Amino acid sequence: MNGLTDKHSGASALSERGFVIVAVLWLLAALAALAMIFSAYLANSARALSLNDAALQTEALVSAAVELTAYQLRLTDQEARPGRGSFETRLNGAELSVAFVSEASRIDLNVAPKELIAGLFGVLGATEEDAKQFADRVVAWRTTSTRGTGGYEDALYRTAGLKYPPRQAPFAHANELGLVLGLPPALVERALPFVTVFSCTEGVDVLNAPPEVVAALPGMTPLLLKQFLTDRGSLPDNPEAIATALGDARANATKQKSDAYRLRIQVRLRNGRQIGSEIVIALRGKEDPYCVLSWQDNVPISRRRNREWSR
Repeated sequence: MNGLTDKHSGASALSERGFVIVAVLWLLAALAALAMIFSAYLANSARALSLNDAALQTEALVSAAVELTAYQLRLTDQEARPGRGSFETRLNGAELSVAFVSEASRIDLNVAPKELIAGLFGVLGATEEDAKQFADRVVAWRTTSTRGTGGYEDALYRTAGLKYPPRQAPFAHANELGLVLGLPPALVERALPFVTVFSCTEGVDVLNAPPEVVAALPGMTPLLLKQFLTDRGSLPDNPEAIATALGDARANATKQKSDAYRLRIQVRLRNGRQIGSEIVIALRGKEDPYCVLSWQDNVPISRRRNREWSR
């Protein structure tokens, strides 16, 4: 009887030890899984912190580039400020390449005359008749409605099946051009690099404007355009010389200087990563040197394009 009891007790002990071993193995497996999860979490957190740190560093470097540009531009009075320029520098081990150009080198959608806007559409491929109609719609979009015109424009948009009326107030952003009735999306895309809402000048700075903008001037001919683009690098920055060089196309060459500048900034970090930003600033007074009007990151900008911008 005692022998049977001893055998039973031994079997029970073995069973208990087996259960404990299985439980321990499960606990070890669970701990190993938790360790793997924690390790992956730490790795992901480290990557996230690294990316966040790089983003903060880039933002600080771009802000520094804006500050430096504003400082350079404010060293001279408005009449003597350059219409364009560029510089390169190093900050905290990173390389900065900056190019800037007066916003008056673009056509302001809010104040440019209809003929200049139509001229740009024509240069970009619209027929003469279509260009005039597109310019009419642009002017109507920005013009405060009156008893005679407001209802007509609203009716045009309703008839076209659009769920919004024309703004009948200044363009808030150049991209708003895509909402204007009748303008083909492809034409809007081609026009955006040449228009603005920040220059506040009716004409354009022809000494710094892209060839497409100069070509849009009413009265411009292919022969006159070719000659002007060849000569403008040596022209003095005074209204008389510019008017003489433009001939019949001189009417929309602005004499005003814009306080707004467009900056293209390229940052190259120590690890080789490159980031491009395009920012529009307006120069102000002594207490408030400048303000940011537009800020766009992740812009593909090459050093070659920066050099072309600074010519």
